[in-house]
Formats: sequence, C-alpha cells, structure tokens
Amino acid sequence: MLTFAVLVPLFAALLLAFVPVGHAAARAIATGAAALALLALVVTWIGGGEGFRAVAEVPWIPELGIAWRVGVDGMSLALALMSALLFAVTTAWPMEDLPDARAYYAWMAFLAGVSIGLFVTLDLIVFYVFFDLGLVGMYFLIGRWGHGEAQHAALKFFVYTLAGSLLILIGIIALALNMPELTFDMRAMIGSPPLAAAGMVPGLVFLAFVVGFGIKTPVFPVHTWLPPAHVNAPGPASALLAGVLLKMGAYGLIRIPLQMMPETFARWALPLAILGVVSILWGSVVAFAQDNLKRRIAYTSVNHMGYTVLGIAVAGSALGSETARELALTGAVVEMIAHGLITGALFLIAGAVWQRTQDYHLPNFGGLAGPAPRLAGVATLAAFASLGLPGLAGFVAELHIFVGAFGVYPWLAAIGLLGIVITAALFLGMLRQMFFGVTPPERAGFADLTGLELGLLAVLLALVVLIGLWPAWLLGLVDAGGILPLAGAEG
Repeated sequence: MLTFAVLVPLFAALLLAFVPVGHAAARAIATGAAALALLALVVTWIGGGEGFRAVAEVPWIPELGIAWRVGVDGMSLALALMSALLFAVTTAWPMEDLPDARAYYAWMAFLAGVSIGLFVTLDLIVFYVFFDLGLVGMYFLIGRWGHGEAQHAALKFFVYTLAGSLLILIGIIALALNMPELTFDMRAMIGSPPLAAAGMVPGLVFLAFVVGFGIKTPVFPVHTWLPPAHVNAPGPASALLAGVLLKMGAYGLIRIPLQMMPETFARWALPLAILGVVSILWGSVVAFAQDNLKRRIAYTSVNHMGYTVLGIAVAGSALGSETARELALTGAVVEMIAHGLITGALFLIAGAVWQRTQDYHLPNFGGLAGPAPRLAGVATLAAFASLGLPGLAGFVAELHIFVGAFGVYPWLAAIGLLGIVITAALFLGMLRQMFFGVTPPERAGFADLTGLELGLLAVLLALVVLIGLWPAWLLGLVDAGGILPLAGAEG
C-alpha cells in the first residue's frame, strides 16, 4: 500500500507529461492520484500495528546496503496522511487562466509522490533522493506559475535548501560508515545508534543535520528564503510549501539526529531549544510588522515551526522526566499536523484574494465581511486556530509543547509564551484590516468564495476543529512514547 501511495502520483505526473489533455482533465488526474494515495494511507492506518508497520523491502544497490524500504510508524503515517490530504485539496483548488495547465498539474502530482515517499521511506539514501526531488518540484511551481519576482524567489529557495541538503548527505554518509555493517536502513540505525556521544565528529555530524534541516524547517537565522518564496508563489504552491515541505525539516530532525544520535542530541538540546524560542519570537514580531498579507502569514510559519523545534529539543534533552519529554514530542508532531492544515488553509485564502484583486497589501482592504461573508468566516476560523484558541488544533499542540517544556526548560517555556500573545495580536490586526471597517470603493464588488473553494477549505478546517475538540485519535496515532529514543542507546 505504501509503495502504491508513492507510485500512483508519480505515474499521474508521467501521464500528464506525455499525454495531451485539457485543463479540467489534468486537474482531475492529479487530484484523483492524490486521493488514491490518501486512500492507500488510510487503509494502512486502519490495518493498525505497533512500531514500523506495512514494511516492504526490495534491494536497489546491495553493495552499499541501499534498498527500496518503506514502512511507517505513527508519526510518519500521520504526516503522510496530512500531506496526501493537502495535495488532494490543493490540486482540486480552482486556478483560473492557468498557463500550461497540464505541466502545472504534472508537477503537482510529481511533488505529491516524492513528498509522500519521503515520509514513508525507511532508507536514508531514498529519503535524501526524495528530499532533493521535492526541491525540484517546488522550484518549477514557484518559478513558472508564480508572480512578481517569482524566478528570483524560486532560485533563492532552491540554492538555500540544496546547500542544506548537501550537509544532510554528509551526515547520512557519516552515520552509515560508522555502522558495524554498511547500511542505510533507518531501523538499524535507530536500534543501534552508530556514533558515540563524545568527540568532535559526532558534534559536527549533528551540526550538519541541524543546519540542513533547520534551513528547510526553517528556523532563525536561515529562514530568509521563505517569505519571498511564499509571496511570489501561487496560492496552492504556498499551501504545500508551508503545509508539507517545511515538515520535512522537522521530521528529519526527529527521525535522524534525535533517534539515531540520542546522546549527542542531549548534549546540544539546550542550544537547539534556545534557537526554537528565538524563532518563535522573531517570527511573531516580524510577522506583526508586515503589511503584506502573504508575507505576514509566511513569517508566522517561522513562529510556529519554532514551537515544533522547541518541542523536539525538549524531547531530546537529558533533563526532566520522560513524561515531560514525551509530551513535548507529542506536541511537536501535532504542531506539524495542525500547522499544515491551518496554514495550508490560510495560504489558499490568500490565493483566493490574489485571484480576485492581484493585491496582498493589507491597507488596500477593509470591510470584506460585507461582500464576502464566506471568506470572512473561514479566514477568522483559520486565524483563531493559528493563534492557539482553545477548542482548535493549534491549542492542543502548543499545550503539549509548553507543558513538556516547563518540565525541562521552564525559563525558556515562559519566554516562548510571549510568542502566543504577539501571534494573537498580529492575526486580530489582520482580520480587522481585511474584513471590518469601511469597504474601499474598488473592493465593493469583491467576489465571495465559490462553493468549491468553500468546500475544500471546509475539509481542512473541519479537521482543525475535530483535532481541537477530540484529539485522542491523533494522539493515539502519533504515540510519542514509541518515537522517543531510549536513554543511553548511543555509542
């Protein structure tokens, strides 16, 4: 089933690349492929199991211990499910006057396949291949179908993240060479971490992973590629960049340095936690200063992924109780899911605004709740979810992170809470500027969301509400206790 979930979107991309079809047919093929991948992942979820499940393996380069290995635990399955859902929604999102629609949907399907593949693979080299192929898909989606300075933004995105991926490759090779027998099997490295905690080499390998995955996440100060990429990308591509591609960085931090280098991670957990808190505050403060709708949402991603990094750092610390560290890790994974759904919806909303006005400048709006009550309603719900209102998914994630963080780094947790206050202010200000007050004359004829747009946003936001009101099903799936490495496992 997992191989099917990866290959179906890739086959759809190949089909669209070589078979001439119209706009509607291309969208249907790409959306159908994402939906089939989602269905396959749901079947895997229903099948249940402990640890890594639905495992399959086919040798690829036996001399190097590389194979097509797939399998999921609760964390990777949750992220794969969220990714497949976002791809189904974003490919179904209506894009009017789209040039070369067949190529656009081919790249969307390609990106779906490699993104799902990254979360379900159990081989580090295959992980790296999918990591880099994701850069290619997003580069073309931004550079070809973006607006403004799209080509410059796409190039900056590609160069930044490619540089980070090369550091990741160095780290992967170092881990494999220190195994008793050469292999890139994630399960073997998690079960028997290859590098001792002491010495310069483990520290440098850890640094390579933190910088490489930190660029992708992104964290301060290696986040500067993110705002221009978002501002100039089409709405669905922005939703995928925030909802799926950023999660690759945070997932990589958990899967590789946290699980495969636990003692080295514990040595450097505090600096990583400080970096997470700096990202929380920097992202929220800079977002508050933005008067561009998309740039404001983009900087909140730095803020929210800072919460995730804080949770991961707390989970990898040698301080505090195991319960506190499990709570923080649960919160970090749930934050990835919640951020994907919420910010994915926010960027689709921003895309809808652009399609109608070709404008993101917040002072040019006002009073849109009158002509566009549907848009006002979903934007308000998404904004409140993003600022962490109780009863919505963001609150569940942040509560777990901060309860865990107070048990390990209480002073850092207290400082990080300031980010929630600033985030609330920036979203409330955005809602006031866009939807309340006097409607400018040029916005009087603003068209509300169509039925299709509303329905697609409703799918994402219904899950946000469901997680907020009944999180037990997601918390049970994530199972942080099964992800957290055993103390003293390294060496």
